[in-house]
Amino acid sequence: MLPDPLLNLSPVWSHLTQFQVERAEGVYLYDDTGARYTDFTSGIGVTNTGHCHPRVVAAIQAQAAKLLHGQMNIVLPPSVVELSRKLNAITPPHIDSFFFSNSGAEATEGAVKLARHATRRTNLIVFQGSFHGRTAQTMAMTMSKTGYRAGYQPLPSGVFVTPFPYTFRYQQQFGWTEDQTIDYCLDQLHLLLKAQTAPEETAAVVIEPVLGEGGYVPAPARFLHELRALCSEHGILLVLDEVQTGFGRTGKMFAFEHSGVMPDIVIMAKGLGSGVPISAVAAPRALMDQWAVGSHGGTYGGNALAAAAACATIDVLLEEGLAGNAAQQGARLTEGLKALQAEFPVIADVRGPGLMVGVELMRGGEPDKAATKAVQQAALAQRLLILTCGSYENVIRWIPPLVVTEGQIDEALAVFAEALGKAASQ
Repeated sequence: MLPDPLLNLSPVWSHLTQFQVERAEGVYLYDDTGARYTDFTSGIGVTNTGHCHPRVVAAIQAQAAKLLHGQMNIVLPPSVVELSRKLNAITPPHIDSFFFSNSGAEATEGAVKLARHATRRTNLIVFQGSFHGRTAQTMAMTMSKTGYRAGYQPLPSGVFVTPFPYTFRYQQQFGWTEDQTIDYCLDQLHLLLKAQTAPEETAAVVIEPVLGEGGYVPAPARFLHELRALCSEHGILLVLDEVQTGFGRTGKMFAFEHSGVMPDIVIMAKGLGSGVPISAVAAPRALMDQWAVGSHGGTYGGNALAAAAACATIDVLLEEGLAGNAAQQGARLTEGLKALQAEFPVIADVRGPGLMVGVELMRGGEPDKAATKAVQQAALAQRLLILTCGSYENVIRWIPPLVVTEGQIDEALAVFAEALGKAASQ
């Protein structure tokens, strides 16, 4: 018989735990018995300001007393106007127009529709290992794991796939350097434009600056610069999916700031609302002007309550220096994980900027999914919540809230070391 909490819930959801959260604060979740869990999942990269940040909660409460919803085609909620101005202030000068929706997948769909309208082209290029969502269009663009697509074919056409510069994997397989990996991936991209989708029919190249579900793999800066040049040469729009990397996660407000590459369109979600559903498509006004009025929209896009939460989130990120803290604590986390790598050979790679760190586990030169799950479960037994990812499900991803402290990082590392020891003994 199903546990009572799951009795009336769809079984399509997987569940890391089944405890019901009574309250949450900072990096901690508390169940109805008062037991405390350290949440290094951030609700899959959402609660960048920590759980229930007082300023975000206050903004939500204040907005709820004034206006919950005023549909964008009918009225202009002041919080939405304010949010557009705050986003304009933290994005590059050429990014000055914003469309709001509810989720990363919705924003990705919107970005694709914008790219097709603006270029009058149909095709898209995405990368092996990418994850862009679970709607039909975004499933067609997702290449990180078959489970996200299985049973839903046929999916929308016009999507073409090229290798992502997964340096560690190519080093393991072929002994290549990062530059050799980049050169190979660029060569394959050029071949794709010759053999499968011509530049004049390609609307956009869509890429995550750091692969999310595909294994927490950063795209090398040189690759992004070459991609930018190629897109500019052929009039193809460069779309950066910052759903998981945005809003301080990587130690910068947006991950593209590490490389200095300027995107044509930015997709935002997750960390934008501190837990309230909101996403955005960001682009130059001249590009947005090519989007036919009424050809896209949504009932809840630009919701007043969500926008108020997002405004408070941006204020907290900036005024509390959370991107800087992500860089500082991410360096501490990475250093600690690399120290454990010397002790536990099952750790094959530690990578990622800021507080978006992947730990890839391998044994005998092969991805070790079993060890990855065992470590995750051993950590859970000590009330540390961590997630896995990767096409082979052998990467542990570290995404704590950006308010995390040195002490909390050290405590999590100690639990992780114990979990590794238990998994190794098995």
